[in-house]
Amino acid sequence: MASPEPRTVFLAFIVILVLVIIILVGICCKVLKPDLMRRLMRPRSPGSEVPEYFSGNMSGNLRTITYFDYATLKKATRDFNQKNQLGRGGFGPVYLGKLDDGRKVAVKQLSVGKSGQGESEFFVEVNMITSIQHKNLVRLVGCCSEGSQRLLVYEFMKNKSLDKILFGGEGSPFLNWKTRHQIIIGIARGLQYLHEESNLRIVHRDIKASNILLDDKFQPKISDFGLARFFPEDQTYLSTAFAGTLGYTAPEYAIRGELTVKADTYSFGVLVLEIISSRKNTDLNLPNEMQYLPEHAWRLYEQSKVLELVDPKVQADGFDEKEVQQVCQIALLCVQPYPNLRPAMSEIVLMLTMKSDQSIPAPMKPAFLDRKNLKDKNATSDTAMEMRSASYWLNTPSPMVDGKPYDMSCGI
Repeated sequence: MASPEPRTVFLAFIVILVLVIIILVGICCKVLKPDLMRRLMRPRSPGSEVPEYFSGNMSGNLRTITYFDYATLKKATRDFNQKNQLGRGGFGPVYLGKLDDGRKVAVKQLSVGKSGQGESEFFVEVNMITSIQHKNLVRLVGCCSEGSQRLLVYEFMKNKSLDKILFGGEGSPFLNWKTRHQIIIGIARGLQYLHEESNLRIVHRDIKASNILLDDKFQPKISDFGLARFFPEDQTYLSTAFAGTLGYTAPEYAIRGELTVKADTYSFGVLVLEIISSRKNTDLNLPNEMQYLPEHAWRLYEQSKVLELVDPKVQADGFDEKEVQQVCQIALLCVQPYPNLRPAMSEIVLMLTMKSDQSIPAPMKPAFLDRKNLKDKNATSDTAMEMRSASYWLNTPSPMVDGKPYDMSCGI
């Protein structure tokens, strides 16, 4: 009996294979939901396809990030276990996650309430961070938008946020002056990129210690771009509703809603003073004249005693006195009352890194809130608005909210 030809065998094999595939697809269609089947059958590059929920007006490079499903992030964070919580931002908690490939990530779970603020922050942050790239800006690994869930996935920073180290008390890592100086310069370079070097000029609007993350070498990365704004090149300022953190906020923005890149410069100046002293910008437990950090720093500067501002632990460890004096003076230049007097971030980076004995300009006295006026007021729903009126920017802040002192170092 003659054996079948190879061609006949091959054709029979192909027919059987096609029939098996058809049967399997039919079974899958019965078992799986139609929308899931469509997603599985759609050809794509893993993690690179831009989901439909991003509208066409997004300007960022959306193919640079991964799009996670909710189940993956739920598993990575162990069902958003409280033990994995790294901190809490203005729009929701941040959790440590471990992906299937072993990578550690920080997962921010946004609160999408009736106000829609969490939803807005989600799209702003994805759009903003995918438009920019710099070693001193946090990197967005990916995101998730599934049902009512909005999650942002960032690179994990081993040393967490700067505020936990500066204000964490006993048990927090010690930062010597060299490391603090490195952190200050890194933050300045990140802001220089946002303001002057990026294709799109960006104002962060919420520069503060809790929004500075530190990697394993204590290199700083600016995070939390949910309040950031693109700034048109042809405009001197944006007129916008107030957003940010009181205590770090420039007076012209707090009072009139006039936003420029110099609002970030002011916040940077306050932050630098915090890094030097390891204390929050407002501490109502201190004597009146020391409660507001920029005012206290200015008084010490006038008395040529600015080195007294330095964290006692840094003093004990030793530091470059001339360098600290220069950095304090630069910080005071940043918190001057008028935006046009504050230096550009490129000038600040130059002053922070210069090796010569080139002189730094003398700063003007900062603007302070009038503590007496605020204490005389009864707390009302308009307290925050009253705090932002021009009549209060005189001395030092000690606002009263609901009959209690309001810690201006906290987010609003």
